[in-house]
Amino acid sequence: MSDPELRASVVLAVYNEAENVALLCNEILEAMAPVAPFEVVWVDDGSSDDTAQILQTIAARDPRVRVLRHDRRCGQSQAVRTGVVGAAAPWIATLDGDGQNDPADLPAMLEAAWKTQGTSPLVAGIRVRRDDPVSRLIAARVANAIRAWVLNDHCPDTGCGVKVFRRQDFLLLPCFGSMHRYLPALFGRYGHPLINHPVKHRARMKGTSKYTNWGRALVGVWDLMGVFWLTRRTTAPRAITENKT
Repeated sequence: MSDPELRASVVLAVYNEAENVALLCNEILEAMAPVAPFEVVWVDDGSSDDTAQILQTIAARDPRVRVLRHDRRCGQSQAVRTGVVGAAAPWIATLDGDGQNDPADLPAMLEAAWKTQGTSPLVAGIRVRRDDPVSRLIAARVANAIRAWVLNDHCPDTGCGVKVFRRQDFLLLPCFGSMHRYLPALFGRYGHPLINHPVKHRARMKGTSKYTNWGRALVGVWDLMGVFWLTRRTTAPRAITENKT
């Protein structure tokens, strides 16, 4: 589905965030008003609480809001992909659904992408000051150092959920668990420039995180090995031209 009049689709993957989605949705609608026309695409990843019902109530009142729902939990990367596939605009902006990302950063990131000449970029949010527990900050610093050493992706904070990219570029990428954490390396391998953009970071609005440091670390080892293999085995053209006689 596409709408030539839309400029951007804001995509959020959520799982059991009933306490946060209404407030966050209002923030997004307010922040994105200067970018109009736009849409907000929520992907409920099989929540067991009232997340889907709350979002459907919001969508019924506001045509700019859409809700897609998985029949079972598939993970954040697949939920983001579902949202991008279902999005109607040519440009995508992503946010985490726990309220730690500030929607007010999105208009400037979109403008940075639109001003780029040539190949469309990935604009990656870089959290200037993270509002997280010390244990998570330490784990993130270690993980970022290892990933940067292995992949050389030139992004100091790939775990930040705020990103902007062109829809058709994203859909060419392979989809796998935790793919969203490796977008700079994947986009870079396909010839797209990286723009690191400073963003704000806040404490979680309500509820608890669905991840643990150890859980991320164990999955991250396999994902890092897979991405390393993919980037070494992928050779994509940076530009394609057609000669006409």
